[in-house]
Amino acid sequence: MVAVEDLSIRQGAFALKSVSFAVPAGSYAVLMGRTGSGKTTLLESIAGVRRPSAGKVLLRGRDATHDAPAFRNLGYVPQDAAPFRTMTVRENLGFALAVRKVARAAIDVRVDELSESLGLERILDRRAIGLSGGEAQRVALGRALAFRPDVLLLDEPLNAVDEETRDDLLTVLDMLRRSRTVTVVHVTHTKAEGERLADVLLEFHGGQIRETAR
Repeated sequence: MVAVEDLSIRQGAFALKSVSFAVPAGSYAVLMGRTGSGKTTLLESIAGVRRPSAGKVLLRGRDATHDAPAFRNLGYVPQDAAPFRTMTVRENLGFALAVRKVARAAIDVRVDELSESLGLERILDRRAIGLSGGEAQRVALGRALAFRPDVLLLDEPLNAVDEETRDDLLTVLDMLRRSRTVTVVHVTHTKAEGERLADVLLEFHGGQIRETAR
C-alpha cells in the first residue's frame, strides 16, 4: 500500500496543504493534474527526496515519513531520469543490484530479463551516451525495476518519447499493472495514460486529490 495522510509541503511560494489519498497494494494508480499542480512535489515526498512540513507518508502500512530514500525500498523514475553516462546500458540496468551486493551471475540473469522485456538487447554494451529519448526512458525504467521493488513511482514516464515508443512503453507498463506484484503511482497530465493504465485514477482539484470512478 502507498498512502499519504494530511500531507503538507511548502516549496517557495508554492504549497500543498493537507493532501490525502491511498493506493491499495498491487494497484496501478495514475495521478493526473495540470502542470504546476504539485504532482512531482508529491511524488518526491513519497520517494523521500522532499520532506513534508506536516502529515504522513505510509508505505506497506507503516509510517515512512522520516525514512531516508535508501530505506524506503522503492523504485523511482523522476522526470530527469538520465542514465549514468559513464556506464554501459548493461551496467545501468544492473546498478541497483550491484550496490546491493547481488552475485554477478544473478545480476546477469536479471539484466537479460529486463533487456528482453524492454527491447534493449541490441544496445546493452553501448555506453549510455547519445541514447534516444525512448531508449533513455527504457533504461531508467529497467534500472528502477531491477531489484524487483514492490512500490514504483513514475514521474511523467512517457513525456519525452515518440508515438511508437509511447505505445511500446504503454504495453510494458500494462503488463506490469496486470502482474499485481507492484504498487505503482504514475504521474501524468495525459488523460489517455490514465484511461489505459489506471486501476485507481486520482486527480488534483483545487489543491486536493479526489479519486475518479473507473
